[in-house]
Amino acid sequence: MNLEQLRGFVEIARLGHFTRAAERLHLAQPSLSRQIAALEADLGVDLLHRVRGNVALTPAGERLLPIARRMLADADTARHEMTDLAELRSGRIRLGATPTLCTSLVADVLAAFRARYPGIEIEILERGSRSLITALMEGGLDLALIVTSVSSGAARAVLEREQILSERLVVVSDPTQPDPFGRDRALHDDASRPVELEELARVPQVLFPENYDLRVTVDAAFRGRGLTPLVAVAGAEMDAALSFAGRGIGVAVVPAMVAADHPWLRTAPLAGASLARTVSIARRADMAPTRAGAALQSVIREIADRVTAPGAELSNLVTRVGESAALRSAAPPPA
Repeated sequence: MNLEQLRGFVEIARLGHFTRAAERLHLAQPSLSRQIAALEADLGVDLLHRVRGNVALTPAGERLLPIARRMLADADTARHEMTDLAELRSGRIRLGATPTLCTSLVADVLAAFRARYPGIEIEILERGSRSLITALMEGGLDLALIVTSVSSGAARAVLEREQILSERLVVVSDPTQPDPFGRDRALHDDASRPVELEELARVPQVLFPENYDLRVTVDAAFRGRGLTPLVAVAGAEMDAALSFAGRGIGVAVVPAMVAADHPWLRTAPLAGASLARTVSIARRADMAPTRAGAALQSVIREIADRVTAPGAELSNLVTRVGESAALRSAAPPPA
């Protein structure tokens, strides 16, 4: 039994005539007759009475007719839904991202993607990079934007990873108070110079929770220099840390893209290439991306290009890298 046979059967039942049904279906009448004969043979019952050129349904045909109509309707629905998916009119993507990326890069990505593909539902999982990698491996996500801290190495998983940009870390502070690093323009001519790690260690800081990717990077940098930072507040989430820094409680180290969304804060870049992080698109290497997933990856690359384009607001703090890599080990890199 196939859809062509059912379609022929339903059309004959509607018109009560083989020849007119064949014309309606753009078939030769003998072809339609063979289809119905094959359907009857497959089901083991007669479906139609043929009397003097007219056709009537048998009791079996009457039972089959509503079922055949439902089957044809379901097939049309399936075809329409698959077309919508293929043409990106519907569907769902599960995207993971770190909290700091959700407040910066991801917001721009989602705005651009929704403008183009309003029928695609996006489900967001906001977690640290390690949790996102676990979710990818367990099949809970289609894509994830993860952070690779240069100083701590890449988190390893059986993933395909595409590096899209490298972002400097910056220090934010209360602009209504004197510059904590003595860089006031009225006193010095080096107001735009980067802040050295030794200077940062001597200033009260607002620190993130210990499992924060950003906290791990900064702590590792301090340990590498044998420094112990002066702590004002520890364990603050991003919004709280920015608020505390803006109230003069302490300085906070944040990604450049986050600082750009808070222009009322004083911002100074940190010195040294180690105080940066690389943002990557990650997905499972053993699963081909869906059309919607591929479209989202394209939008992510586009926004990354826009952020890092010459003359862009952050082009001196955020650079495009565009390197692809396959990660093959679940163990962390050696210390």
